[in-house]
Amino acid sequence: MVDAQADARTNRPLRLGMVGGGRGAFIGGVHRLCARLDGQYELVAGALSSDPQRARESGADLGLAPERAYESFTDMAAAEARRPDGIEVVSIVTPNDSHHAIARAFLDRGIDVICDKPMTTTVEDALDLVQAVRRTGLIFGLIHNYTGYPMVRQAREMVVAGEVGALRVVQAEYVQDWLTTKLEDTGQKQAAWRVDPARAGAGGCLGDIGTHAYNLAGFVTGLEARELAADLSRFVPGRRLDDNVHILLRFDDGTRGMLWASQVAPGNENGLRLRIYGEKAGLEWSQEHPNQLRVAREGQPPQILSRGGSNLGPAAALATRIPAGHPEGYLEAFANLYHDLAEQIRARRAKRAPDPGALLVPTVDDGARGVKFIAAAVESSARNGAWVDARL
Repeated sequence: MVDAQADARTNRPLRLGMVGGGRGAFIGGVHRLCARLDGQYELVAGALSSDPQRARESGADLGLAPERAYESFTDMAAAEARRPDGIEVVSIVTPNDSHHAIARAFLDRGIDVICDKPMTTTVEDALDLVQAVRRTGLIFGLIHNYTGYPMVRQAREMVVAGEVGALRVVQAEYVQDWLTTKLEDTGQKQAAWRVDPARAGAGGCLGDIGTHAYNLAGFVTGLEARELAADLSRFVPGRRLDDNVHILLRFDDGTRGMLWASQVAPGNENGLRLRIYGEKAGLEWSQEHPNQLRVAREGQPPQILSRGGSNLGPAAALATRIPAGHPEGYLEAFANLYHDLAEQIRARRAKRAPDPGALLVPTVDDGARGVKFIAAAVESSARNGAWVDARL
């Protein structure tokens, strides 16, 4: 039985810290907004930039106490761990190359971690974080935000319930056009680090959006690729990392998959799309039309399930925030993950089991699988599309 007094003490907002996300950063603002949406977190500290002056100014912008606007994440981890009112969880929204060191700094001091994807730039660092989380027993949430959409969770529930039947084909794609030209040469900050191997890691488009498509396929189907064959391209002259990716996937149960990710496809903005076909039915979901799930049962006319409908399962209902017919999407999906992680953190602190509905957030193990996916695809492409083991 849940101790009511213990739960009451944990109902106040969790003290949140953030590394990265200062002036000029897009994703940090998204994380802060979505963390606040349910009143589950209060931002009280940050190391918001690697530039000390920008870090201080960014802290002032957000109303942080001057002594809690840190110039480095190492200073922040050490100081917050000593404070009686120190942060309870940290959100990491920096470029990929720093995720491992930052996460370890806070895990080693007993602080739960929320981390942007991909989790690290090497498989070795990813496995190190897996071991650190297992050793400490702390919460580690990986923000693959698309897993927070109600209709994505509906699709997962239908696959688990056997409504699709034995799976046969999985097709995932994430297609954009924003790097069709050499934007990184214009000083555009978001483009510059994403095509820099020292900061992004070995995968460009592959690591930035290909990992989202791969994670989404695994989240909905419950499958992990056994092996893959990849063709990574750099279409923009002088670009240092891939900007277009084609991958074939083989799964242990015989299911076959295809993945396409591109940032050089004119006319596409954020075209994340998943199609799943089994012996009984097919499912189709698109991020740009997130409130509908197309279901085509064998021998029957296709059906469109809508978010908020009475014929949906509990997973979609728990992730739904507003009545049917009103747009709901990107920010709410982020907020669902933050809400679920807050429940996990509160449950661990109260020594109780978390609500099962809050356990769908990607974990440190999912993060390691994503990093292995990147490494395997890079290796395969370097070997002219050879089949490479994709398992950890």
